[in-house]
Amino acid sequence: MANISNPSRLLPTMLTKTRIPLSTSSLVPTHEQIAHLILEQKSPTQALQTFRWATTNLPTFTPNQSTYRALVHKLCTFRRFDTVHQLLDEMPGSIGSPPDEDIFITIVRGLGRARMIRQVVKVLDLVAKFGKNPSLKLLNSILDVLVKEDIDIAREFYRKKMMGCGVQGDYYTFGILMKGLCLTNRIGDGFKLLQVMKNRGVTPNTVIYNTLIHALCKNGKVGRARSLMNEMVQPNEVTFNVMVSAYCREENLVLALVMLEKSFNLGFVPDVVTLTKVVEILCKEGRAMEAVEILARVESKGGGIDVVAYNTLIMGFCKLGKTKVGCRFLKEMEIKGCIPNVDTYNALISGFCALGSLDSALDMFNEMKTAGIIWNFATYDMLIRGFCSSGRMEDGFKIFELMEESKGGFGGRVSPYNSILYGLYKDNRWDEALQYLTKMGNLFPKAVDRSLRIICLCKEGGIEEAKRVYDQMKVEGVVPCALVYVSLINGYCQEDCVREAFELMNEMVVQGYFPVASTFNPLIDAFCGQGKVVGASKLLEDMVGRGCLPNLGSYSPLVDAFCAKRDFHKAFMFFLQMVEKGIVPDYFSWNSLVLCLNQEKKEIAFTLLDAPPPHTPLLHHGAPVPTASLALSLVDAPPPHASLVQPGKIVAPHQ
Repeated sequence: MANISNPSRLLPTMLTKTRIPLSTSSLVPTHEQIAHLILEQKSPTQALQTFRWATTNLPTFTPNQSTYRALVHKLCTFRRFDTVHQLLDEMPGSIGSPPDEDIFITIVRGLGRARMIRQVVKVLDLVAKFGKNPSLKLLNSILDVLVKEDIDIAREFYRKKMMGCGVQGDYYTFGILMKGLCLTNRIGDGFKLLQVMKNRGVTPNTVIYNTLIHALCKNGKVGRARSLMNEMVQPNEVTFNVMVSAYCREENLVLALVMLEKSFNLGFVPDVVTLTKVVEILCKEGRAMEAVEILARVESKGGGIDVVAYNTLIMGFCKLGKTKVGCRFLKEMEIKGCIPNVDTYNALISGFCALGSLDSALDMFNEMKTAGIIWNFATYDMLIRGFCSSGRMEDGFKIFELMEESKGGFGGRVSPYNSILYGLYKDNRWDEALQYLTKMGNLFPKAVDRSLRIICLCKEGGIEEAKRVYDQMKVEGVVPCALVYVSLINGYCQEDCVREAFELMNEMVVQGYFPVASTFNPLIDAFCGQGKVVGASKLLEDMVGRGCLPNLGSYSPLVDAFCAKRDFHKAFMFFLQMVEKGIVPDYFSWNSLVLCLNQEKKEIAFTLLDAPPPHTPLLHHGAPVPTASLALSLVDAPPPHASLVQPGKIVAPHQ
């Protein structure tokens, strides 16, 4: 603000800025206008000068409690408490009365903001200095400041300064104490305070109950909170919001919905935060349509639905594989005036990528630009991952280039680079992946150095040292790329350490890297070599269930292993699976199958070695592939059931 050595020239402009209409004469401002003018000053000196100028140069203006209070507030903001004391001393002579209650409360709050706790209590001495007794409002203000700093000091103040003077307190007093006890998790003392109130004939109000209920829920004691709620005469919206949120946090959907229904019946509407939690837990349970019904019900009762609630619902549908339904809610929220944000579109892009609908994901990406929504890192990252993991490397590189060209470039985040490495690995472009990893060295020197060292050690047979480096990477917070996992898995398989290789493949899948056949084949082979054919078959079934493409090397060890165990039925089942997937069995698989069958049913084996039926494909060694109908005629028992696939983790094999 400009120098106010001549405030009369600036007064009309300054009063206009305060947006308070001038009085009939622009030269005679009101007390309210002067108070606002004081509060507008940028320093304590200017505030004091403005006050002195108005007192001296406006003949009809006499300061009152409100103008002094404004000046005291401004001085307290800048911790000029010495000047405040001088003002208090001049007030009786200036306006003919001592400072009122509001001025002392202003000082208390100013001292509280400055964390001058000892001085806060001494305000009572100031009050006594002017021959006044502190009001209950002032005492409550002091108590409130003390509670925020130290509940023990606050309790001592209440006992000595309030109860000691015969002041029992009111709802505000007990509410302040309850808040302090609950903030410090002294829930037991909170219940004691509740009992003290009842013993004194003071019925705890809704605010006090809600404070204690919230503390109980925060500490996981929801059942006790529910019991306390039953004591309340009139629970309000806050009570139900706290309880519903607590049940949602515990993932107790049934009781959350029961409590929500009860609030509806009493005419209450949950706030948008509570509503979002209910939507989230319903979607997590796969009950997204029920979430839609609750949103509609809240809206019909006048409740608000914000973009976060809509985003939660859209994400719920996307996780259920119903991304197109999510798109319909995108249109609905726009029609209702709720503007979608980047998280809305990211949820839909993620949903389309999960479904493999990459063109639809790209449409959402382009629509964001049309809608004026700026792409963020998550947007680029999801698309790059989606394209690269689906074999559309060129599109992945294009999105990557757009990311690098964007403002900021999102440098320093390794996830998109790891997605490109994963895509190259899935395309069996190992040499290109190694070259790309090496080029990343300038951006991620530590990660690249550790990764290349692990790959090199695994090639040289130093698997134990490679695992030590891998563990060091994880401790340092470095995210391993797919190439690291593949190298370690192959290294452990070469050392016949099947369990270690299996655990690493689990970690690889958890990171979202699904191995190709060349990676899980050695593990299948190793299981079979150890005689763990059931574990090997479960591993193959899990990999196929996750969309991984097996090849001849995936099935041949199983056919050979089951044949070695003289389990012709299971061997033939995998043989048929191979043929049905268009994989041509090799001579060794065929030979193992025939020898196994020959040992069990020689007469059927001779029939099998006769001329093949018409249109039966021949192997390169001339041996026929049996059709499904022939297979069923050879095998009495039906094929075994496939193992269940555990989401996010490979089913552990057991023999």
